[in-house]
Amino acid sequence: MRYFWAFFWAFLLVEMLTYVVSSMTGATFNFQLGAILGVIVTILVYVISAVIPNEPAQKH
Repeated sequence: MRYFWAFFWAFLLVEMLTYVVSSMTGATFNFQLGAILGVIVTILVYVISAVIPNEPAQKH
């Protein structure tokens, strides 16, 4: 379920960012570009969460 919600929020936030940036630059809104970027961001979030260690740092 956490994978679904991570995808859901990444998709929504990237679509919002794509809309705002395209509006600020005067370009047309491209939903497909936002969807592709949303999938890429979701995959990056999954990879980063797998790479970061889960254990606390040891005290020296």
